[in-house]
Amino acid sequence: MRVGVYNLEGKKVEDLELPEIFNTPVRPDLIRRAFIAAWSKKFTPYGKSPLAGRKVVAWSVGKGYDMARIRRIEGFGRAAMAANVVGGYRVRAPKPYMKLVRFINKKEKLAALKSAIAATKDPILVQFRGHRIDFVHELPIVVVEDFENLTKTRDVRKVLLNLGLQAELDRVKEGRRVRAGKGKRRGRKYKRRKGPLIIVSNKDAPVIRAARNLEGIDVKVVDNLSVINLAPGGWPARLTIWTKSAILRLPKIIKDRYKKLRGVKE
Repeated sequence: MRVGVYNLEGKKVEDLELPEIFNTPVRPDLIRRAFIAAWSKKFTPYGKSPLAGRKVVAWSVGKGYDMARIRRIEGFGRAAMAANVVGGYRVRAPKPYMKLVRFINKKEKLAALKSAIAATKDPILVQFRGHRIDFVHELPIVVVEDFENLTKTRDVRKVLLNLGLQAELDRVKEGRRVRAGKGKRRGRKYKRRKGPLIIVSNKDAPVIRAARNLEGIDVKVVDNLSVINLAPGGWPARLTIWTKSAILRLPKIIKDRYKKLRGVKE
């Protein structure tokens, strides 16, 4: 499959043969398993203290006093050391030693990554995720290497508009809203929508800093590509923008990961 390479003005300058990875069958079930396995490493263990609700001196005075025979503070005081009283312990509370991390086989993890990459060229799946690509000529979007050298946020935005992403940028900007609940006070005041993912070939590319102020846009180096970036929330087919050098490096990176999987030394 061939795809066009576009310059910074949004005009097609050449054709590029996509790597064989883009012909991988899309497996949403495998992608979601890989996403959960990667995302679960961020979970924080939580649970009750073994002494919760029991750090108190209380006893029951027995029967004959016309009151429930439950343990109380100072004999006839407040009830304690039970699940149905004020300050009591929880029944079947979460255990702090519960296994929260999910695991996936290494071959499945790599297959899920290839499947997530292949899903980015399907316009139906991309629109199913909610992206607006009415004025995009073809997927995936491939731009020239000069895109990585942009240093100004306004220049990056101008290029995205030239590529037909005006509706997508408006969708992301309008989707920012204040979170309901106590999370507003815990460093996550806003809920945001995921916009386009820009994939570059060099970790020192100036566009990484230039594009970070654009709402909903993430920039990743192709060497560190993950299912978390390509399928946020476990849903595949995120709208991606590749630089030509990044998409040409992709086969070598996948090949190196297969070698590492088999334990082959260079």
